[in-house]
Amino acid sequence: MEEKGIWGKRIGMKGLMIVALVSLLVGLGVNGSLDWLSSGRAVHINLLGESGSAEIRAGAEPQGLPDFVTLAKRLRPVVVNISTTQVSEGGAQGFGSPFGEEDPLSEFWKRFFGGPFPRGPFRQRSLGSGFIIDRDGSILTNNHVVENAQKIVVKLADESEFEAKVIGKDAKTDLAVIKINTKNNLSAATLGDSDRLDVGEWVLAIGNPFGLDNSVTSGIVSAKGRHIGAGPYDNFIQTDASINPGNSGGPLINLRGEVVGINTAIFSRTGGNIGIGFAIPINLVKELLPQLKGKGKVTRGYLGVLIQKVTPEIAESLGLDKAQGALVANVSKDGPAERAGVKVGDVIIEFDGKEIKESNDLPIIVARTPVDKKVRLKVLREKKEVFLSVTVGELKEEEVVASTKEKGELGLTVQGVTPQIAESLGLDRPEGVVISAVEPGSPGDEAGLRRGDIILEIDRKPIRRLADYRKVIGETKKGKGILFLVRRGESTLFLALKPSR
Repeated sequence: MEEKGIWGKRIGMKGLMIVALVSLLVGLGVNGSLDWLSSGRAVHINLLGESGSAEIRAGAEPQGLPDFVTLAKRLRPVVVNISTTQVSEGGAQGFGSPFGEEDPLSEFWKRFFGGPFPRGPFRQRSLGSGFIIDRDGSILTNNHVVENAQKIVVKLADESEFEAKVIGKDAKTDLAVIKINTKNNLSAATLGDSDRLDVGEWVLAIGNPFGLDNSVTSGIVSAKGRHIGAGPYDNFIQTDASINPGNSGGPLINLRGEVVGINTAIFSRTGGNIGIGFAIPINLVKELLPQLKGKGKVTRGYLGVLIQKVTPEIAESLGLDKAQGALVANVSKDGPAERAGVKVGDVIIEFDGKEIKESNDLPIIVARTPVDKKVRLKVLREKKEVFLSVTVGELKEEEVVASTKEKGELGLTVQGVTPQIAESLGLDRPEGVVISAVEPGSPGDEAGLRRGDIILEIDRKPIRRLADYRKVIGETKKGKGILFLVRRGESTLFLALKPSR
């Protein structure tokens, strides 16, 4: 004979004996407690003999270790190794001389072979990861893995290699889709739901750290919605699963074997893993995939405002009950927001029915909104709620503005920060000069300047416009070092640059 236990499962003769024992003890008026296991769960029984009853409480089901072995076997075939080749100008074999023009190697070459030491173009190779998302050979990876690559080679889990081509990429979210042509029967990854991830949940990372193919690491989700200064659309998953150089573009996988993120960045002082890695949520990827595969790029919505965070002090000065929303610091002329009636000082608290809790929420929501869609905007203006109707525009990519002289001397391509650029970079004001390209091996590259850096000062002189940049650079003395102060993400730093002239 069998009876149902407290979870509706059969408990067998052993369970019946314990139930009978509990009944007997209660009947005898015994007070006390009893602990036992049923179907793997802890059960606490509190005997209330005086009242002739017993209180039964079920504990949580114990969590065993995940079955990483099965997951690794199932997912390995979908993960690929990506190697790229770039051709750059610089020193022989890709290394500049640390000794200047008249270094011992140049002198040796001149003495025994005649003529100057060769410093022509060299090939630079890099490694990354990716994963197959379609049996037709489409592969998802990071944009920075394949950016500016002249040749892309994909190696599958069975060691076969194929040349790939880029069919779509987006620098703002660091995503790229590449494709190989193969007759092989490819396995494709299942894309999960990153919104369902919980902090503390087990995850698995597979990739090629330091070129070591199909390395598997595990960890947990450490946090969600991280903003790390990588761009205006930051919304990373943080994990302590080991991620190292070469893991970029590889999948972050939940225990159901679904891809929930793309491993993209690490926080490290040494270049190696210290337990802080970041992955792009797969739900963001799924939104952009149709555009990447269909058009090769991503079209984003544009509102035409510059915003800033509503601090408790600002909220108090504006008479707001709490610090929420996005404070409008500037409105672009003839932009969608101006045409809708948005004013400087408005606090945007709702866009298209979505609450704006933090200022960082607005650029992400606007970017995801289809161009030409009419949406309702709710703003706080002089302590009153105002509703506006706005037609979302298209965020245009700005043309690079730079003179040949600027690029030639420093290796920098720069442009003034327009309202659109400021919005796309998450800046408070359309002020300063942004670096849009750095020539490899140039003085700017050697100094550590990067694309996307905002130049705030040069030699302690403020740079607010492109004209300021040209004036200060033109006044620098020949051969003298130049001190740059730049904003990179949420940080500012000084970098010393020595022109090659």
